[in-house]
Formats: sequence, C-alpha cells, structure tokens
Amino acid sequence: MSSVLQPGQSYEAKPGEAPTSYARIKPDGVDTLHGAILYLEEITVSFDGFKALNNLNLDISVGELRCIIGPNGAGKTTMMDVITGKTRPTAGTAFFGQSMDLSKMTEYEIAQAGIGRKFQRPTVFEQHTVFDNLELAMKMDKRVKPSLFFKLSSAQKDRIDDILKLIRLNGMEKNLAGLLSHGQKQWLEIGMLLIQEPQLILLDEPVAGMSDAETARTAELLNELRGKHSIVVVEHDMGFVTEIAQQGKVTVLHEGSVLAEGTMQQVQADERVIEVYLGR
Repeated sequence: MSSVLQPGQSYEAKPGEAPTSYARIKPDGVDTLHGAILYLEEITVSFDGFKALNNLNLDISVGELRCIIGPNGAGKTTMMDVITGKTRPTAGTAFFGQSMDLSKMTEYEIAQAGIGRKFQRPTVFEQHTVFDNLELAMKMDKRVKPSLFFKLSSAQKDRIDDILKLIRLNGMEKNLAGLLSHGQKQWLEIGMLLIQEPQLILLDEPVAGMSDAETARTAELLNELRGKHSIVVVEHDMGFVTEIAQQGKVTVLHEGSVLAEGTMQQVQADERVIEVYLGR
C-alpha cells in the first residue's frame, strides 16, 4: 500500500479482512474527493496581541502521516487546539474535508466527526484493565439504560483483540492500566483513539519520556497505521521523526507560520531551519 492515498481513493478491506478492522479510512459525511482531509487557510490566533498562529496554511492528504516540528512557542499546540475546537481562530478557515467548517463545530462534534487527539501525557483509566479501557472508549450509546444492559458482540470483541495486537498489549488485557509502563500507557491511549474509528489522528509528542525500545516500537506502530488513517504527529525527537517521516512531508513551524516543508532530508538541509531550530 502506498503511504498516501491518491485523490478520490479510499482504503477498503481486502478479501477476508473483517469489516470491523481498525483499517478504515474514508468515512461517510467527510468529503475528501479532492484528496485532502484537512485544510487550514490563513489561520491566525491572537492572545492579547500576541499571534500564536500567524496566517498559517496547511493541508493534510487522506492517509498521510505528517510530522510537525519546530521550536517551543512555534504554535504547534495552538494549531492542534484550533483543529479540535478548543481554540477559535481570530481569522482564517479550518475545514475537515471539503465541507465541515471546524470553526462552527463544538469539540464534541469535531470528535464525533472523526478527529481524535492524544495529548502528551497519557490519560487512561488506571483503575480499570487494559481491556476495559478499550471497551469504555468504544463508540456506543452512553446513556444510563443502554449502558446498564450493554453486552459486547463477538465482532466488537474481535475488534478489541485486533487493537490489542496492534498496540503490542495482547496478553496484557487483564492487567490494570495503572501498572503499565509509561510507553505502554501511551500505546493504550492510541488504541483507545483507534477503536473510535477516527479519520484524522493528532498525536502530541507521543514518545516523550519513552525508553529507546519503546520509541522504536512506537515508530513501528505508526508506520503500520500509515495509509489507514490520516495522522499528524508533533514531535521533538528527531530520530523518531526520521523513522516515521520516510519520504513523507515534514512541516516546520516558526512564530506561528510554516517556515519550511518537504522531506526530512530537505528540511534538515534548510538554512532557516538550522538557524531557528536544529542548530549546527
């Protein structure tokens, strides 16, 4: 499978692949006919006169894994806040697909539409098992009465099993989440996002605090997801970025705008990027 789906394409299950697999890409209701799932155009966010984002332009293709790098204060977190509805832009437009105006949607509506976000620190239910965390994250009717009588179907159990294997926690489903290592908690939270079937996943410094081995396994995980979900990764670990960027685009933010964009090799050689971020 190519790393980025071409305009008009969508991921479809292969013969024999369960339709409940995590490998979904194109949802009903999100118009990605022109090949892009996210458009940010001239986004500006001002806080008391300070421009956290300054005419930011960015688009993410369907199935793309995009890495966003840049110095502290470059606007990376504010950008994710705009995408998820936590912060409203002062100016500019943000669209999910061709027709969903994110600036007019609540955080809940954006999440329901198919945008999932993982923050830097894992937020799992530590007093519940790994399996229970995944079950609780599933899309279902959360009202009291339906919740009381809810019982997992065999297809839903199979789906949880698929996610457990994907996030390297199969065999640990009965363990309390609070007893997992830091890296395992991060993987569990990624699994909790995946089980909600998001079309766009935002990951904020997913390998911060991980061991070298955990970082390597996280790179493997994200490379497996390439092409099956559209993923935006904000990260400072350049070794990790190199592992997952491959020949995809890396975007460098500086002072709220795009400073440079291209392959990892191209941005590493860019004198402006060296000056403001990478150093010599």
